[in-house]
Amino acid sequence: MESNKIILAGDVGGTKTLLALYECSGSHWIELKSKKYSSTEFANLELIVKDFLESQQISPASAVFGIPGPVEHGVVKSTNLPWIVDEKLLSKNLHIPKVKIVNDLAATAYQIPFLKEEEKILIKETSNEKRSERFVVVAPGTGLGQALLICEDDKKIVLASEGGHIDFAPTNELELELLHFLLKKFERVSYERIISGSGLPNIYDFLVESKFARSEEETIGRMKTEDRAIVISEMALAQKDKVCEKALEIFASVLGAHSGNLVINLLATGGVYLGGGIPHKILSKLKDGVFIKSFVNKGRLNPIVEETPVYVINNNLAALQGAARIAESLI
Repeated sequence: MESNKIILAGDVGGTKTLLALYECSGSHWIELKSKKYSSTEFANLELIVKDFLESQQISPASAVFGIPGPVEHGVVKSTNLPWIVDEKLLSKNLHIPKVKIVNDLAATAYQIPFLKEEEKILIKETSNEKRSERFVVVAPGTGLGQALLICEDDKKIVLASEGGHIDFAPTNELELELLHFLLKKFERVSYERIISGSGLPNIYDFLVESKFARSEEETIGRMKTEDRAIVISEMALAQKDKVCEKALEIFASVLGAHSGNLVINLLATGGVYLGGGIPHKILSKLKDGVFIKSFVNKGRLNPIVEETPVYVINNNLAALQGAARIAESLI
């Protein structure tokens, strides 16, 4: 086994860290080992990698780790962990010649052209066959991540982004009232305050306070012991609570508007890919027309978004596989 054909990939999150070791053989990869770790049980990423590689008789030639947060000069302060990760220190301490730290959404974006048909679910189709080679990933989960991929010939250029933190722009009177409500709670209101796991309860609280309707006792009871966002989405999809249904409708509408804005900003008519933990769970809501109506509602620039397809990523290993592809490009 030649050491210069071994790569290490990592998908590092606040809850779990997934590592995989591959041997590159032509256009095929052979997985040598993979393991999932509880991130909070370790003081830093280096300790996790050392544990993972301990039983291996060979060191990888390159390693790439996708981590939430902005990466600057090869260093990232993890968004949901008390870790500062430095690629130069990792390379030195782990004896891996080439180590690269990338934003986790950037790693996901890199994998987009390689997704199989069964690994993406079509939300909005298009008849335009001459789309650009620009793609955007939007991932509402714990937070709101996004990234851009530009394909030029055989080159793939990934641009990481912290655009989930840009100012929220209401598109109707109800959303304007929502903004006023949230400005009493936060000094500044970004899209992440609305279209994320913490954002959905913010919408719910707004509707309750504005007396849109009375929430069901089942909802209130479940919220005492369960994740509020999960309760809201489940009660909404089951049509058991009018407040939850309206909250999820606003969530889908704002997500659609924000995704359409990204297409216009970046001319990413190659497609919008929805990742993160939430879209797959609310698939039926994303397909009922609310999301698409807001997505294409761009006035004079409607044709740009109308020709852009939208997919939900149906592969929870996309970030790991994208990191592996970047690692392969380093050797």
